[in-house]
Amino acid sequence: MTMTADTATTMPTYFIPHGGGPCFFMDWRLMGGPEDAWKKTEMWLRGLIGGLPKRPKGIVVISGHWEEAAFTASTAIAPEMIYDYSGFPPHTYELKYPAPGAPALAERVVELLNAAGLPARTDARRGFDHGVFVPFLLIDPEATIPVVPLSLKRELDPAEHLAAGRALAALRDEGILIVGSGMSYHNMRGYRSPHAAQVSPVFDAWLTEAVEADPTTRWEKLTQWAQAPGGRESHPREEHLLPLMIAAGAGGKSPGSKPFSDNVMMADLSAFKFG
Repeated sequence: MTMTADTATTMPTYFIPHGGGPCFFMDWRLMGGPEDAWKKTEMWLRGLIGGLPKRPKGIVVISGHWEEAAFTASTAIAPEMIYDYSGFPPHTYELKYPAPGAPALAERVVELLNAAGLPARTDARRGFDHGVFVPFLLIDPEATIPVVPLSLKRELDPAEHLAAGRALAALRDEGILIVGSGMSYHNMRGYRSPHAAQVSPVFDAWLTEAVEADPTTRWEKLTQWAQAPGGRESHPREEHLLPLMIAAGAGGKSPGSKPFSDNVMMADLSAFKFG
């Protein structure tokens, strides 16, 4: 199927930091940090929709917490919560994000990916993991915009994820917002340590330069992220970085920028935008 195009405005694409577990909805002092550790990130996420050219008709979210053998889009009509975190206060396992799914949009995502020669399928049961519902409780607290979760492909090949994003670029002219949800630094053993303080700024600077480069250079640099200064030290496993590749691919020739950055748990954490 083909959704109705609206060429008057083209949506940007985003890579956002989704925080640590349910961090925005608890006293972070319980986790050993200052109470306001995530406040700047919270406020930035709350303002994301207001900065768009118009309210999206739907949102495709690629979370660093969902991997499948093929790119997989959820066709769930009323997605359930997936509380894929542990050790947090009991009330954080009662958070609800009742945004509707969008089966037609999910089918459109699969259609575009398959047309580009990429393996893709649907899943009728997949709900919202915390890479989706935690930030989107801030981004669209009214939960009125339909959301389609899209998985990573398990091999985590950056070039393949950039290609997937490029295949989905047409959605931007159909009123659809594409959001990669992860973390620009994700070394669980490194947080709150000199390691994070030393490595994350170096990789963040490289990542910013890559994102802001011309599209051809951007693509080449992002495919080689593991060889970047501080790259592998910032991401021992890259599942939280790969959502950036889909956002960048969908960004196409649009300029890339870093609209937000903060330092949390001694690590530089940034968001990136294309368009």
